[in-house]
Order: sequence, then structure tokens, then C-alpha cells
Amino acid sequence: MTDTARHTGIQTRAALYLRVSTGRQATNDLSIPDQRRQLEAYCEAKGWEAAAEYVEPGNTATDDRRPSFQSMIEAALIKPPGFDVVVVHSFSRFFRDQFQFEFYVRKLAKNGVRLVSITQELGDDPMSMMMRQIMSLFDEYQSRENAKHTLRAMKENARQGFWNGARPPIGYRIVAAEQRGSKTKKKLEIDPLQAEIVRTIYRWALTGDGERGPMGLKTIATRLNDQNIRTRDGGRWGISAVHQILTRSTYMGEHRFNARDHETKKPKPESEHAIMAVPPIVSKTDYDAVRAHLTSRNPKWTPPRVSSGPNLLTGICFCGACGGAMTLRTGKGSAGGQYRYYACSTKARIGATGCTGMSVPMDKLDDAVIDHLETRLLDPERLMLLMEQLLDRREEWADQRRGHVAEMRKRATGAEAKLNRLYEAIENGMLAPDDPSLKDRVAELSSIRDQARADAERVSASVDRLAPTITAESLSRFATAARRKLRDRTSGYRRDHLRALTQRVEVISKTEARIIGSRTELLRALASSGGGDYAASGGVLGFKPKWRARNDSNVRPSDS
Repeated sequence: MTDTARHTGIQTRAALYLRVSTGRQATNDLSIPDQRRQLEAYCEAKGWEAAAEYVEPGNTATDDRRPSFQSMIEAALIKPPGFDVVVVHSFSRFFRDQFQFEFYVRKLAKNGVRLVSITQELGDDPMSMMMRQIMSLFDEYQSRENAKHTLRAMKENARQGFWNGARPPIGYRIVAAEQRGSKTKKKLEIDPLQAEIVRTIYRWALTGDGERGPMGLKTIATRLNDQNIRTRDGGRWGISAVHQILTRSTYMGEHRFNARDHETKKPKPESEHAIMAVPPIVSKTDYDAVRAHLTSRNPKWTPPRVSSGPNLLTGICFCGACGGAMTLRTGKGSAGGQYRYYACSTKARIGATGCTGMSVPMDKLDDAVIDHLETRLLDPERLMLLMEQLLDRREEWADQRRGHVAEMRKRATGAEAKLNRLYEAIENGMLAPDDPSLKDRVAELSSIRDQARADAERVSASVDRLAPTITAESLSRFATAARRKLRDRTSGYRRDHLRALTQRVEVISKTEARIIGSRTELLRALASSGGGDYAASGGVLGFKPKWRARNDSNVRPSDS
């Protein structure tokens, strides 16, 4: 018996706390049994009663977010406590954070409960307390060093293209890549069934579904739910889930590891990210275009007056001298009337020392931009010239989608064959109809078959709708409808239609301006119009600079 038990006649009650750091240790049963054996032997030698046992499989000791730990603390703090002493293999099993270690040790002590380490026995004198604090401080230091080295190894693993664990993003699945000793290295590959949902979301965000123009986050989530397209877990889509898919660089082939702090969840600097190459589900061009569109509609980056205000060029008009935005300025004329003009914001804010930019009457610049778009860009022959290369790329896209359709139909056929084999096994008496696993397996295969068929039909319909080559006739209809939209001053969407055709206007002088746009965005305007019926589609798109790689939209003599 212990000294306490000898004097009081009451046996000391001990709570055994056992912990391992990783789920793999807990699964393989490496450390918990050994800790239990040693703790029980220690209590038996002391004459203590093992009154309770708390096991923590696969939880770190750097914080107190541990279910079994909290249950133990709760039992220790009731009055009277459920036990007299907490027994651990070493102080590092209890905590690897010096501050929290002392915090909980003192909480236990206030209720008469001691902490004992069987490998680091210390007394209650000041010297022992100091030694305990030094040990816990060293445990914290060692934990941080281990974490640093582990993170470095995981970052290098990601750079080599291997998956570090956790659940993969929707649209991907984990596969074994190679064997290195006893360790299996894994990579991500595209899951054909789920990947098509991702492609559908991007397509709707960029060009719409053929019935309407590009969709916002809420509209996409609503359309997915209306069409009974479920999440990977079978749930309904929300705005945040759609936003995550449209902003995750993984889908264009670059998965970012170590992008956020695992404790604070705050973003880390890009210099600390490890880029892992994965098979892309969407092109980088489409990914960048979606990000630009979301940014243009985000009030944190683009004020509402820019994205939805009445002024035609607000947000896309810039000073050719300094690059600053051209903003609205008003004044009164000699006859008492008010006039409006675009003025360099840098000059207005700092003065001539900041920029020598000019002011341009608003109506004059608006009309000049509209006139140029009508007479030069919206000429069907010029549109066809601009579209030639992108039409070839769209045909490649259609071929890829046809390949995806074949793969999904193959997957549906495979699931159907497995279902038939299950039914035959039941009919032949090889499988009992009341087998508890049968119902879940049938439901799983039926879900795979139905989802694959639905996705194949949806993709096939989109290919059939977009595959035909844009003709001179469809371009002419598009140009006519676009001119009408741009001249309609009563339409609330006039400025949005302009942004489907041009994304930046640079004022060089009072008589000259440069108009910049994107060929890709122009093709999307055509696609969202259903191949030419731009008036019906209301094609409203986001914007992204650089219409041409080297020339602006004003064709030089050598280009004509």
C-alpha cells in the first residue's frame, strides 16, 4: 500500500490515461496495449486501484480538443472527484503545450487530484515542480520540431505529385501509384462520374445552359438541386460548395498543399504553398475566367456602383498615361446646365504631379466606344476572323466531351452488369435475399448506374447544342442583336452586354482611346447566345483583359 493508503486505510484510486498521436498507431494497435500494461503494473506495485481508463486513439496533445481527455477532466473536477490520481506513461502523453499543461495540472490540484508519470517520477517540492515545467517545455519544443520536419516532408511529397491523405476534392479519387518499401504512395485521378458535375458547374458559370446566360452561385446551386444532382454525400448543393469548386485551383491541375494554417484556418502566403500536379478537370483559361468573373461581382473588390451602376464604362475605363481609373466627375456649364465626364482619378486625387491625364465628356466617349464596336468588331467578317482559332479549340472540347460520355456510359453498363450478377446469384440460391449487405450494395450500384446515365445524357445534349460550327449567318444574327442591345438606352443590361464584347478602355488622348477585349470571352458570348440568338439569351458575362495577344481591337492597316 502507498503512504496515503497506509495512514488512511483508503486505497488510492487511479485513472489511466492512454494516448497515441496518429490514427495509424491506433489502428495497428502498436502503443495503446503497451501503455496499458505498464500503467497497470505500476498501479499494482503501488497498491493503487485502476478505477477508470481513458483511451485517446489518434489525437495530438498540442491542444485540449480530445474527447476522452475532456471526459477525464470532467470526472476529476466533480466533488468528490472520481479518482485521486491521473497516471500517464510520460508527461508528453498528457500535454505537449507547456502553458496548457500547467493550466490543467493546477485545475486538477485544486480538486485534490495529482498527475503522475510512471517514467518521470517527481515529488511535490519546488525543485520537482521546476523540473516538471522544464520537461513540459521541452516536450512542446520537440513537438514543434517534429511538426516542422513532418510538414517539410509532406510538402516535398506533394511537390512530387503524391497525395498526403485526407478526403480528395469532389471529382477525384485516390489510387495507389507506387510502392516504396512498406509504404504505398498514392495519387489523385479523375473520377469520371463526379468530374462531370464539376465541368457542368464551370460551364454554367461561363456560358449558361443554353436557355440563359452565365449563372451566378445561387442560380447554379438551385439548378443542381432542381435537376436532382446531388453532392458526393447525397446532399443538396449550397452556395459555399459551388463557390469552393469554382475557386479551387485543383480543378485546373494545381492542387495547393499547406495553403492554410491548420490551427487558425487563415490563408498562408503563397511562398509556403506546395503545388501538387494533378490531372486537370477544366482548362486554366476557364478557371481564370471564372475567377475574374467572381472577382468582378465581389463587393469586397469591386464596389456595387461599378458592377451594377448606371454609367456605361465605370470600372473598365482607365487613364492611358498612368493606368489609374477614369471616374465620374460633374460640373455646371455657363448656361446653368450640368455636364458629366470621365476624369483621371489619380490627377483628381493628387494633382498634376501625380498624372497629366485628361478629362473626356462621358457621352462623347460612350458613343465613340459603341460606334467602334458596331462598325469594326461586330462586322460578321471580322467576327469570323477572330473566331477561327477558338472554333478549332471548341471542336477539341467537343471531342473530349464525347470521350467523357463514352466513359460514363461504360461505367453505367458496368454497374448494370454487376446488378444483374447479384440478381442471378439470388435466383440461383448463391446469395440470401435477406443478406444485410445486399440492400446497401444494390443501392450503391443503382446510384452509380443512374448518375452515370444522367450525366452522359446531359453532357451529350450540351455537345449536340454547342458542337455545330458557327456560321456566317449565325454571326450576322449575333452582330445585329448585339448592336440593338448596345443602342438600347432603356435597358438595364446595356452596360453588361458591352462587357461581353470589351473589357478595358484606355483613354490615350482627347481624340484617341484603345479598346481591349478577350477572344475567349467573345466566343462565350456567342456560346451563351445559343449560337447566334444573342437577343434571346441576354448574354451577360464577366470580363478578362487581352482580346488579342499583341494587337488591340483597332485593326492597323497591316491587319486589314
